[in-house]
Amino acid sequence: MDLNPDWEYVADTVMGGVSTGQLDVGPVEGRDAARLTGTVSLDNNGGFVQMAFDTEAVAAESYTGLEIDVLGNGETYEVRLRTNDLTRPWQAYRATFTAPPTWTTIRLPFDSFAAHRTEAALDLTQLRRIGVLAIGRVFQADIAVAQIRFYR
Repeated sequence: MDLNPDWEYVADTVMGGVSTGQLDVGPVEGRDAARLTGTVSLDNNGGFVQMAFDTEAVAAESYTGLEIDVLGNGETYEVRLRTNDLTRPWQAYRATFTAPPTWTTIRLPFDSFAAHRTEAALDLTQLRRIGVLAIGRVFQADIAVAQIRFYR
């Protein structure tokens, strides 16, 4: 099931960090895409730039996982899922992937997402937000997402 995200940019500056970046929407290597670029800095307890979107009422629990058409700079990125069960901003369910320099479809099964700072099991009936992050180390982020969807 194709998702039609209304991507938004978020950086660690919301918590005092100094990472910088931007989100652009338009053609990337022949495909319409959302592109996150920036510099991830660990200064001032920071460490991320992100593009994310809120999900509408979808039956994610009837799917196996997320499929993402990505192009990047060969770096490792993270997908985070947030549910209504999570009350703190640092809680999420996380999976990592490498974004190669050619358009590639990445599959992330829901059972590969690890709970972070929560004991709550991933309840896909409560899914409310999906994010793609450059996080955790100093590097230049450059990742484009042309399509994101649930797969069976």
